[in-house]
Amino acid sequence: MPGVSGRVLVVDDNKVIRQLIRVNLELEGFEVVTAADGAECLDVVHQVCPDVVTLDVAMPRLDGLRTAARLRADPRTRDLPLAIISACTQYEVEAGLEVGVDAFLAKPFDPAELISLVQELAARGRDDASFGSALGPPLGPAIGSLGTPTEAERAGRGAVG
Repeated sequence: MPGVSGRVLVVDDNKVIRQLIRVNLELEGFEVVTAADGAECLDVVHQVCPDVVTLDVAMPRLDGLRTAARLRADPRTRDLPLAIISACTQYEVEAGLEVGVDAFLAKPFDPAELISLVQELAARGRDDASFGSALGPPLGPAIGSLGTPTEAERAGRGAVG
């Protein structure tokens, strides 16, 4: 079967958005597991062993940025591809890059962009043993246009010019 498939853990407190993401990814051959917030994500991530995790930012109990930071701090999930799917404000992008998020997709999103983003992350995760160190530019909206690059951005892809 052409394309990339795998298992995706979708974390969002909005049930409608979780279902929207699930349906779009399942149509492309992905297996999808969902969690309603970051705390639930951390409870199931080791049982599920996903290839990619998508995180909303604003969630009860444990938000997406703190969840991403915890996933990066755990040796078992340190290299797991993480995508933020949220409003993608400048704060969310900068804070996300700081904690090691790999990609950003702004809501409302085009389902084709979601699929492309998850496929690329799943492929990178499988192909790149040193996933966190040699990623290149983050995926998603043009983050370079948000202003001065953060230290994490400069370290990840050199000067923006």
